[in-house]
Amino acid sequence: MTYKSTRTLSGLKHMKRCVLALITLLLPTTLWAAIPATPVMTIYKFNGPMKVPYYRPGSLTSPAGHLTQGSSLIPCLAIRNGRPVTDSKGTPYVGFEIVVDSSKATRSSTKGFKDAVAKRQGLKVKNHHCGTGNKYVINVRNLYAMKKAPFFDPPGSGKGKPKGDSELDTIVRTFHNSKQCEGVNRNLTKRRGRLKSAWDTFIKGNKGRWSDKSLARAKHLDYTLRTAIYEGHLDRGCSAYGACERNTIALSIRNRARGQCAKRQGCRFRGDFQGVSSATSQYNIWDEFLTQISGLTSCYLRDDLRNDDYYQKIQRMYAQNVGDVEGILYGSDQQLQRLFPNNSLSDLSALRHYYHAPAMGKCFPGYPKVEYMSGAVAKKGGDFALIANTRIHVDRKSGNGYYFRHFRFEEADDRDIIDLVDNYPGFVVDGRKVKLGTPSRCLPYGISRGCGFNEIGRYRRTPPWLTAGKSLELTCNIQDRGNSCTSGERTKTIKVGGRCDTQMRPVSGVH
Repeated sequence: MTYKSTRTLSGLKHMKRCVLALITLLLPTTLWAAIPATPVMTIYKFNGPMKVPYYRPGSLTSPAGHLTQGSSLIPCLAIRNGRPVTDSKGTPYVGFEIVVDSSKATRSSTKGFKDAVAKRQGLKVKNHHCGTGNKYVINVRNLYAMKKAPFFDPPGSGKGKPKGDSELDTIVRTFHNSKQCEGVNRNLTKRRGRLKSAWDTFIKGNKGRWSDKSLARAKHLDYTLRTAIYEGHLDRGCSAYGACERNTIALSIRNRARGQCAKRQGCRFRGDFQGVSSATSQYNIWDEFLTQISGLTSCYLRDDLRNDDYYQKIQRMYAQNVGDVEGILYGSDQQLQRLFPNNSLSDLSALRHYYHAPAMGKCFPGYPKVEYMSGAVAKKGGDFALIANTRIHVDRKSGNGYYFRHFRFEEADDRDIIDLVDNYPGFVVDGRKVKLGTPSRCLPYGISRGCGFNEIGRYRRTPPWLTAGKSLELTCNIQDRGNSCTSGERTKTIKVGGRCDTQMRPVSGVH
């Protein structure tokens, strides 16, 4: 009995020591304000060079090496002489840990990226200082917090006997099922060029099976539909509005290649729908990085993918529009007017531009103290935090900087849902990075003044050319299968555009 009591007392003392040790371990986190860890960030500069330089912390003018567009990193603040490494204007040059090197990425990189993003979410830290062993830094303005993972097609089975509703449709489907197409997305980089080479090789290998004219037209049809599908709103699926939107995009491509044929818009010769539809300067979805995270250059019509939910939906969107788009590109003027009734041929032929308001420049006139931070340092005592690729709400001034809150917003269908979060308590952001300018051309929903709304859910910036032409409202009579592409077909008349359409605004007469 005495032995048992002594053992119990000893156990209590041991438990007490464990509790005290645990308290000691946890105590530091209660003495400093935990802040969000830096997110996984991606090297991205729209239509920029393939290689981006990085440097040694003590020499920001001579590159020590290069990383490839689309590579993802975990950034940190390199501290030298008690201060983060920045340029003369306060822009941080950040240390980094590579998550995915896009030049070496494989299908397994997708999971690695997703795991790293998930691990960083919700993680709290004392500061964003680099650990020991960090050798290099990169300009933070080359980094963006992207959540979409690298995209690869699943391995192909090599089986498929495609059959389309027309000769051109059959050729396109055959290409998607070919070994040439299968190689396009095998690597993560240079997919735009790989797709072009794949089509050239496919055409050479199928001379005699189809005419040169049909092979060339099928290639142009494939490019136009790829752009129409991925330039449009994928979530609209096979709804009548989504299908009419894709036809409208195809119409703008047709007019750029058959009418104006401007070199600055990618047109090399009359009828160059491939060049026009894949011009990166005109359609940013063809940018190097954006082709890495989407199915734009994929073989999405592969027969062996028809039971995959994602590919099945894209295949049905394609099937919904392929006949109309073939008519838009190669049909008569009369066919064009049948596809878009209630519009004059002159208006239809002059449409080269459209404006997708929800995706355009974001502005928040109700929050005049909102500032976008491409890259800045915030300080609290001897601790530094990286504030990059995010918006903040600027609060009261403190010395050479400002206290601030994180300005979070979520894009719902009809509004921006805004929340101000103080997740950097006590930190002061570098005042050199705070301008607090007033955005220009900031309109309700990014559309014309004078459209009456009971409630305004968002504001967007409008491009200067928007009022230079004529706003068109296009009518489509089209088969509707719903956003999921699984509903029964029913013919529906839908209108896209017009002065007060908050989603899409086609404009004619702009060159």
